[in-house]
Amino acid sequence: MNYYDLLYELYDEFDAKTLLEYQNFVDVFPAIGSRVALEHWRRASDELERRKDAVRTAFPAGETLAAVAAHATRDEAFTALDLLATYDRAVNVLVLDVDETLRSAGQTDNEIPRDTLHLLTELHEEGMPIVICTGQTLENVKGFITQGLGNELVHSGTLSIVYEAGNGVFTPGHGADTKRLLYEGLDETVRGVFDEVRARVVSDAPEDIRRGCHLQGNEFNVTLKPNHQTGSREAVEVIDHALCYLLDLVGEATPDGDPEGARAFYAAADPEIREVLEHRGGVPDLDVGDVPDDARELFERVDVAYYEGDAAEVGSLELDKVAGVQAAFEVLGVDDPFALVMGDSKSDLRVMEWVEANGCGIAAAPEHASEVVLEHVLSTDELVFDRNDATSMLRVVYALDRLAGLS
Repeated sequence: MNYYDLLYELYDEFDAKTLLEYQNFVDVFPAIGSRVALEHWRRASDELERRKDAVRTAFPAGETLAAVAAHATRDEAFTALDLLATYDRAVNVLVLDVDETLRSAGQTDNEIPRDTLHLLTELHEEGMPIVICTGQTLENVKGFITQGLGNELVHSGTLSIVYEAGNGVFTPGHGADTKRLLYEGLDETVRGVFDEVRARVVSDAPEDIRRGCHLQGNEFNVTLKPNHQTGSREAVEVIDHALCYLLDLVGEATPDGDPEGARAFYAAADPEIREVLEHRGGVPDLDVGDVPDDARELFERVDVAYYEGDAAEVGSLELDKVAGVQAAFEVLGVDDPFALVMGDSKSDLRVMEWVEANGCGIAAAPEHASEVVLEHVLSTDELVFDRNDATSMLRVVYALDRLAGLS
């Protein structure tokens, strides 16, 4: 009997939906100091085991299939089996963006859902390294990841945080390699641009940007965030202006001091930036080929990123999330990665494209991800999940790893 027949029999002959509901209840039931609540949990736990035993005794590989049915829906299990048929291997490391991937601004208190945290912990306890890959500052992401996953997991030696979109990597428990400041490896010319932009970004800002934005406390990147609700009309307006302002600062930091050259270069490189500049009447009548060579070479190394209603940022194209993930794998000792990469933005897309080009992973994205991210994901394995439901992709990984074990 092939694996597809096994899954058909499993999900046709057993009430796997109820089994999954019992497993979810037992896993995420809150710790309540109530005898009645505890007794309710015990009855649910006993019923869960009874239902698992029925699966265990029905199949030669019953233990594995019981675990799959208790952790994955029918569609998720068959998605896992399709991935196994395509790649013939299990996922052995998770690379996870945070904002709008693990958690969403649409979620109460912007927290990572409890079922997501639980499954992450369960996968990690079974030996799965985790790389948190974010544009946030280290202190910010370290705080809520520790709160959500626990200090023991964060300091286990098998969790790494790539922060500021690849400028640094933090991997507790690895001695001298615990913190790698990748931006220190950039040459003085590029670092000089960042020094000048950072020195002027607040003091020289127009009044509406000074009042409507704040400078994120990065170690290296220069990021302006709105003082309004992310995605609101006010946030979109001020971030659009902040983008134009940052483009001018980058241009003025070049040897020729050429803000028009910067606007022309980045408008040609990024349709979203061009659209903002067009909306504000800021596209110069200048061909990219007319930008001086030394300025253009510098622009090709400096990234200006735009996230509508969320952030305008100057970063290094030599230090993206791919560089951070590679450094994290090196520190973690992941020599032959096959990663699940989950993310929603263009910085995550670079990691997705890297794992595809090197045959070392698969990509998944929420339904509200950037259009270019969704295009990539839909053109590969079509792993698109609902907002606030990153857990579904983790359940696919759980099932994939167990089905791979059968072979």
